[in-house]
Amino acid sequence: MTLDKAKEAVDGAFTAKDRRGLAYENAFGGATSFLRRMYTKDLAGFDLAVTGVPFDQAVTHRPGTRFGPRAIREASSLQPYDPPYGWDGFDPLSEFAIADYGDMAFDYANVAGVPALVQAHIAGILDQGCGAITLGGDHFITLPILRSFAAKYGPMSVVQFDAHSDLWPDDDMARIDHGTMMYKAVKLGLVDVTRSIQIGIRTDCEDYLGMPFIDARTCHEKGTAWVTDQIKDRVGDHPAYVTFDIDALDPAFAPGTGTPVWGGLASWQAAAILRDMAGINMVGGDVVEVSPPYDTTGATAIAGAHVAMELCCLALWNKRKK
Repeated sequence: MTLDKAKEAVDGAFTAKDRRGLAYENAFGGATSFLRRMYTKDLAGFDLAVTGVPFDQAVTHRPGTRFGPRAIREASSLQPYDPPYGWDGFDPLSEFAIADYGDMAFDYANVAGVPALVQAHIAGILDQGCGAITLGGDHFITLPILRSFAAKYGPMSVVQFDAHSDLWPDDDMARIDHGTMMYKAVKLGLVDVTRSIQIGIRTDCEDYLGMPFIDARTCHEKGTAWVTDQIKDRVGDHPAYVTFDIDALDPAFAPGTGTPVWGGLASWQAAAILRDMAGINMVGGDVVEVSPPYDTTGATAIAGAHVAMELCCLALWNKRKK
């Protein structure tokens, strides 16, 4: 980087004159906006917004994902120097305006009020004409997020990367639990199970409610290209939401999560599947369950940041310049 470039790159999260372009700031200094994008609540002229929901009070085991959005943002500072690898030269940071919408504010002591706040927070992004990528937070947040997307698009195709189905029975719709959020999303009609699929499952569930799944062993044995073919065949061109629980990855690659399960996807498998999903009609997504206190290396947050970048690419791929 030239001296002139260095002088220009002064906390672009606040001072950037151009909403597009790669970043040239030091990765170890400055504001930790996602991918060094501009912090703003005014999304006029933006194509996509990344936001955080630092909520972790629905977990069944280890808390800590409230620190996930901050850790993912910090880890993402390593990425915006070059276009993302493996996307055939596609550079979403230069072709599109991506904003960091900041984190949702909420009263940590009013847990019952959180779902409505999440739904309104995401609706506030969608109402401004932007797509939304959310950094969690535990996996419960996907339920109110899906309420917002379904209100705009109707029942969603959902591609869920996860060690757990999150389809365990729970007919108390006011109950807040990250292990039952997909059960409720299906029962509430937010998800079209005929156009949805789960990837990486490796825990039992008595009733999948018609939701097809590809367990982790099948992913290993059949290969990433086969898995991606199943996803695309299932989703078609229906408006799709991609939710990526970081425990879809094996604990060897992502130990910093609340409910780790061995036998999961390797990082390279997740990267290959996500990249090969290019072309689906993805309108939003999230990466959840990154719990930094359980990973002193930062590897889990790095994985989460890469997943979030891939989600940005998927959301903008169909809008790119031909």
